[in-house]
Amino acid sequence: MKTLKKNLNAIALALIAAGLIGWIVWPQKKTLVLVIGALGLLALAAHIAWNIDSLKQGFRRKSFLYSGNLLLVVVLVLAILGLVNYFLSKNNYRADFTAAKLHSLSDQSVTVLKNLKTDIAFKGFFREGNYGRAAMENLLKLYAYHSGKIKYEFIDPDKNPGLVKRYDVTQDGTTVIEAGDKESRITTTSEEDVTNALIKATRAQKKIIYFLDGHGEESVDETGDNGFATVKTELEKLGYEVKKQTLALADRFPEDCALLVVPGPQKDLLPNEYETVRAYLKDGGRVLFMVDPETGTTLPSFLAEYGFKLENDIVVDTVSRLLGGDYFMPVVSDYETHAITDKFNYATFFPFARSVEIAEPTPEGATLTALAKTSPNSWSERELDQKEVKFTPDKDKQGPVGLAAVSAFKIKIPGPSPAPGEAKPGEPAPAETAAKPAAAEKEARIAVIGDSDFVKNRYYGLSGNGNFFLNVANWLTEESDLIAIQPKTQTPRTIQLTPSQGRLLFLVSVILLPLAVLLLGVSVWVRRRAL
Repeated sequence: MKTLKKNLNAIALALIAAGLIGWIVWPQKKTLVLVIGALGLLALAAHIAWNIDSLKQGFRRKSFLYSGNLLLVVVLVLAILGLVNYFLSKNNYRADFTAAKLHSLSDQSVTVLKNLKTDIAFKGFFREGNYGRAAMENLLKLYAYHSGKIKYEFIDPDKNPGLVKRYDVTQDGTTVIEAGDKESRITTTSEEDVTNALIKATRAQKKIIYFLDGHGEESVDETGDNGFATVKTELEKLGYEVKKQTLALADRFPEDCALLVVPGPQKDLLPNEYETVRAYLKDGGRVLFMVDPETGTTLPSFLAEYGFKLENDIVVDTVSRLLGGDYFMPVVSDYETHAITDKFNYATFFPFARSVEIAEPTPEGATLTALAKTSPNSWSERELDQKEVKFTPDKDKQGPVGLAAVSAFKIKIPGPSPAPGEAKPGEPAPAETAAKPAAAEKEARIAVIGDSDFVKNRYYGLSGNGNFFLNVANWLTEESDLIAIQPKTQTPRTIQLTPSQGRLLFLVSVILLPLAVLLLGVSVWVRRRAL
């Protein structure tokens, strides 16, 4: 009996602990768990009743007071931690302290997620053991963190053949993105591919970009160094459809044209082609001109009508020599303020470019903005026939030199002509005739870049060249939330230690510090035993 009385408290605590563990591990056995917990509480009550006198004496000891204070502090700390944990569970917040923001989404992806209007379901078909699943799950957690409209689940194809057949999944690692009755799918786990697939699934319709053909331009189907096949591939990743267009025998643009790209023609456009482009712009069209130097075209005269000034020159930049290029590859690292260059922090290189400036005065109603300018160490070389390239103060123009500019201007579309029974201009309207609708208004947009080589296959992946082009195209088509995300790279952070430094680090971190903590703990324990 004395043994039971002495150890009843330990038995009570063991029963209570067993009840709590059973409640967590075997929730289906509630009755048994509750019985064990109740027995523990009864044992604790019996222990207190049998040892009430000794407990009263113990309450008066200094050691109990110290222990009681310590217990109170522990309870308060646990209560505070519980409240903080509850608050954080209701108000989730993530912080990424890596220099390259390796564990965060890009600003473009966050913008896309904030603008979602419908629920999105991600279904990842990953076999057990597929290492891509962890990467995709971590990425989708970030997407769900920024938008409550994101839901995701992972499906093992081997265990769910019905879903595999329903979604026609033929490759392990396929992720299907559903937005209502639309869907898109990817087989990679990169943020850029996931976001662009999300955009494709939520777009009302696919926009078509036409590349002008028939004037010596490089083809969008050419995979060699000088072709634009990479541009076509990247545009298609963003949900565009890319086609070639010949204007020589056409008097108007296709109605589905969202953007016309003039990719560095080597021969001049025909007069009727210029008229077709003018008519397209008058109807609110969008055109991107990439005009190379030393090409015999009248494009500079045509673009002067819209406020752009193109000289017959070549841009020379001594800074590019320091970066491994030659003097004829100007580099741009600082950009003017515009939606295209907002949060764009990558350098762009323009091999063999001409200057693009804004003419004065600007056309009425047009808003022109310079996008990219070279460094002050550059100049506009206008003596193209000299053997040695050097700056001539009287003839050349000192930098910074503009390489790209854009324009936006409003176009008023006339309203419908008066129907029979309506009043003509200057006459009072009949009483039965409704008010005539006002003229519609569209916005035409033009972008001019003094080089086409910078996005050819050879240079597309050089620094921010491809990103800059896609940003321009997205602005022209009013798809500002489409993205081209620069890959995130982790900077190696290593240190080199001498053998002596390594031994010292081992001695301090592995031996001295743990030993100091151990001695401190023992001294505190001995002191409390003496109280």
